[in-house]
Amino acid sequence: MTVRVDPEGNETGALFDLVDLEGREVLEIGCGDGRLTWRYADRAAHVTAIEPFEDAIARANSRL
Repeated sequence: MTVRVDPEGNETGALFDLVDLEGREVLEIGCGDGRLTWRYADRAAHVTAIEPFEDAIARANSRL
């Protein structure tokens, strides 16, 4: 069974209400598996996302 996190887009809606990422350079510290990163990356000029846990990075890379 596939679990969709936030299918209504509430998290990204709240994020976009708080900050305008259009054309910005973004540093995301603690990006986890990137589940939010890919939702805003197309709006930003550049994203650097860092994560200290190797398994989360592997999941993020597999989702790209």
